Amino acid sequence: MSKGILKTRVTFYEFVPNKGPEPGEQKDKVLYKAWAKVDEVWMKDIELAKHNGTLSDVTITIRDPRNDYQPNNKHYLSIDSDYYKGKEFNIKHVRPDLQNKRYIRIVAELKQ
Repeated sequence: MSKGILKTRVTFYEFVPNKGPEPGEQKDKVLYKAWAKVDEVWMKDIELAKHNGTLSDVTITIRDPRNDYQPNNKHYLSIDSDYYKGKEFNIKHVRPDLQNKRYIRIVAELKQ
């Protein structure tokens, strides 16, 4: 993967329950920021994604942060792009990029 492919800034963070009697969550702190490649559902996969309920999932590829940060399914991410402005994604799955071990792939779903 060439350096020019990672063109979109992503921010990883966690939520904590709201303080006080009101239900819900709020952003707590930024955990990590990185440049990423963002992939959406491919056209050939749209029907399958609709059937599986994964149409709003994205796959993020970033350089493996090693010990600096370990993403997990309790974390969220935002994508710094006009198209994704105001949208938050919950991390569903993290795996190594088998074609290039210096990268990891993160599957995330739109937070409801």
